[in-house]
Amino acid sequence: MLSLAMTAPPVAASAAPVSTVSFDIPAGPLDVALSAYAAQSHQQLLYTPELVAGRRAPAVRGALPASQVLRTLLADSPITATTIRPDVIVLKAADADKRGASFPAPPLGVERATALAGPTVLETLVVTGSHIRGARDAASPIVTFGRDDIDRSGRSTVAEALNALPQNFGGLGTPASLLAGSDRTGVNSQAANGVNLRGLGADATLVLVDGRRLAGTGLRGDFADVSSIPTAAIARVDVLLDGASALYGSDAVGGVVNIILRRDFDGAETRARVGIASGGGARETQFAQTFGKTWDGGHALFSYEYYDRDPLPAAKRDYTASDDLRPFGGTDHRGFYTNPGNILVFDAPTNAYKPAYAIPAGQNGSSLTTASFRLGTANYGSARDGSDILPGQTRNSLYAAFAQDLSATVELSADARFSRRVFAYASAPATTALSIGSANPHFVMAPDGQTSQLIAYSFGDEIGPVQASGASESLALTTALRADLGRTWRIEGYAAFAQEIGTSLNANLINSAYLTEALGGSDNASTGFRATRDGYLNPYGDGGANSAAILDFISSGYSRARNVSRNETINMQADGTLFALPAGDVKMAVGANWRREIFRQQNRALLSTAVERTGQRLSYQRTVSSAYAELRVPLVSPDAALPGVRRLDLSLAARMEDFSDVGRTTNPKVGLAWEPVEGLALRATYGTSFRAPSLSEVYEAPDVSASFLTRNGARTLSLIQYGGNLDLKPETATSWTAGFDVTPPALPGLKVSGTWFRTDFSDRIGQPARENLTVALRDPTLASFVHVIDPGSAADLAQVNTLITFPTYPYQGLFPASAYGAIVDARWVNTASVKVQGVDGQIGYSFDRGADRFDLSANASYLLTFERQVTPQAAPVDVVGVAGNPARFRGRAQAAWRRGSVSASLAVNYQSQEKDLAGKTIDSWTTSDLQLGWTSDHEGPLGGLTLALSVQNLFDTRPPFYDSPAGIGFDAANAEPLGRFVSLQLTKRW
Repeated sequence: MLSLAMTAPPVAASAAPVSTVSFDIPAGPLDVALSAYAAQSHQQLLYTPELVAGRRAPAVRGALPASQVLRTLLADSPITATTIRPDVIVLKAADADKRGASFPAPPLGVERATALAGPTVLETLVVTGSHIRGARDAASPIVTFGRDDIDRSGRSTVAEALNALPQNFGGLGTPASLLAGSDRTGVNSQAANGVNLRGLGADATLVLVDGRRLAGTGLRGDFADVSSIPTAAIARVDVLLDGASALYGSDAVGGVVNIILRRDFDGAETRARVGIASGGGARETQFAQTFGKTWDGGHALFSYEYYDRDPLPAAKRDYTASDDLRPFGGTDHRGFYTNPGNILVFDAPTNAYKPAYAIPAGQNGSSLTTASFRLGTANYGSARDGSDILPGQTRNSLYAAFAQDLSATVELSADARFSRRVFAYASAPATTALSIGSANPHFVMAPDGQTSQLIAYSFGDEIGPVQASGASESLALTTALRADLGRTWRIEGYAAFAQEIGTSLNANLINSAYLTEALGGSDNASTGFRATRDGYLNPYGDGGANSAAILDFISSGYSRARNVSRNETINMQADGTLFALPAGDVKMAVGANWRREIFRQQNRALLSTAVERTGQRLSYQRTVSSAYAELRVPLVSPDAALPGVRRLDLSLAARMEDFSDVGRTTNPKVGLAWEPVEGLALRATYGTSFRAPSLSEVYEAPDVSASFLTRNGARTLSLIQYGGNLDLKPETATSWTAGFDVTPPALPGLKVSGTWFRTDFSDRIGQPARENLTVALRDPTLASFVHVIDPGSAADLAQVNTLITFPTYPYQGLFPASAYGAIVDARWVNTASVKVQGVDGQIGYSFDRGADRFDLSANASYLLTFERQVTPQAAPVDVVGVAGNPARFRGRAQAAWRRGSVSASLAVNYQSQEKDLAGKTIDSWTTSDLQLGWTSDHEGPLGGLTLALSVQNLFDTRPPFYDSPAGIGFDAANAEPLGRFVSLQLTKRW
């Protein structure tokens, strides 16, 4: 978890530490000299271009204190320097405070910007929460962190840093939730890492890079994969914790994550990192190289990053190694689909199949008789054997940025980003209820005298787990042109292209057609297999009963998917000052946006036929046209000297979006920032937001699958229907926030913030039956999505036959129509609603004691309610603190110390206790993180070198035990199984 650190007290540049740096700055334009100073001192300078235009600086050479060099460069200019945090300095005109408007206030988050080795022109920085240059969103809560913060946390990627935020919920759209089964949507086909602010869904958090949309990922292409962003290229990350569709359009319901990439950088930077988890597994390697060059009127930057992490096998953690959780105080979740298997019989009272006889263990299936079967008992096995709990991943990322002034008022810029990430993991082995009869020479008649049998069987011991793998390729291109129109107005236009190509493969699957043939069914000439020649499958043994030829044949099944998600965007915007009021300038931004969204999908499978079956190539697209406007109105300024109203600012925004397929929506937002006295700011916002249905939710092709679900205490074979819905409408939300910020003048360096928030999310698009599939047949609120089959009804059996002969049904021929007990409708509908209410709090205090620097900070989120209504017929249920849902309280407190070249930090992370579905308490979880750092203050080869030793989860505290229905002993939605993770990072700036 990362906390919002507060602004350091203003400290004059002359108060900087007295350590020396080797400088070589030639005489020349001040802007060029400041670029060289920033590159050589590794400090970030923030200023407007007008401030330094036409000014010159003297030459400076030698080993000198950085503060002395900056004073020398500015000696002949009426410019003052203020350190707003270590290594971040603001330059402004000496009389700016008196004139008030010569230098815009830095946007919220600048104080947390990572110290770049190059000056940053303040007005070109992307400001999250506003389209108006230099105008921070003073009314909305924003959490900001930089690349250095990620490094200090001991984490390696921006995805991990975002996952750790107290305001982010990890139950959807993460690799851990995918492999642990807590993500019930089943759409994260590329093991991607999304952001799920407030737990409203990964598709309800808008992720931007430099203000531009990413393409979607997964089977629906409906959420952004932040794991594609290279850490080395990041300048800072802004997290806007408020609905923002009035500014950014669709998906900004839970909030906005804006990842700002590095641009101005002069020199080279090398980063290398290695790490490993306690107990083995998840070994991590990371390497990055960045080159940058700035010149008068332009800059260029190139960055490459390599990242590799081994999978974490479930066997490496005792609480995930087996479905049998009784040793931890839980229950036995092992199933009766195992090896040796169990002979099933149909139980009419429960309309389901259940074990009647267990096949004995310790034999090879060659000498069994009818008397060998054990009546009234069952074999049980674990689906966790050989599986992984975290996937292996390898990523290569490239990022390049370029900008050049074409004239004194026009700038051309372009950037490109490409990432290729491959992943692999092992999941539960293939299981089935196979049918065997007298045509198979291995057939052994059961005591009931039936001439055929259904055997619940697992191929885990013979062919191993299912092997999942794939790749994700992300490409983003942007070209922008910016022109100053005179006075205060600027116009900017950009064209952006974003594409995500995802491929996935599930191999080592059972081909039901091949299985039927190997069990004694009719020979298929196209397979090249002959049971009479190559052998019949023997399902009665306890391992070793079948040859490799037979097992290779039946396990050659696979499924492949390829998804392409694309965004093409054109945006035009103008902003500037409308007119002046006594309290200040009224500023406005207006813009228009056009984008085209494209989603393509292609599936291939060899699961139930002798030859590969290619699914219909699906291609959907829509266009979205929008217009937006934003207004910032200062109502009262400090000059008015009004009692109780030192400052009062109003912000207004509205956006209209017109979708070619689902209609039009308009969303407003109002914000008010009130400063009654110096050091106390009060703020409030109100707005509406929306999320348009994804293309796949509208147009997804019909599909049919099957699963065993519990009904009346028995496992019932059920058909499940999937597909899109042309009648879907956008989801809507209403959001409120109210908060305060305290920065007492008497205690510089202290900032305390608090925010109350509420979001009412309606018409949620979902698949209620799929998302609650394990209880679909026994939850009365889902009754409208379930049809119980009457075995005596010809109409019901005809409906079943239609579904089990559907072209893409993967289990054709495995079960007769009479074996199915229910049909579950899991297609997309507008049905659910969510109401979230809670409070966030941040506190930070930065101060110096002699040569020691201290930074104390804390960030926490407390949910008052998380009320979910699955269907309009269901009663609202508050699920906050219930396993699989957001925890009631999450927080992180950190203390950091620095003295010269040495630093250390200690952080404590806390999550409150939970309840399982039965009301049993799940303990709270407290972990600690430690980092020790050293930065060279020498010249020569060691100059610019930083070493950091980080230990996450210092005491190797295991996650609290949770008796998960998935058979995993922790809540993967709120905890992670990594354990103690030790890493060493080297950074060298050249």
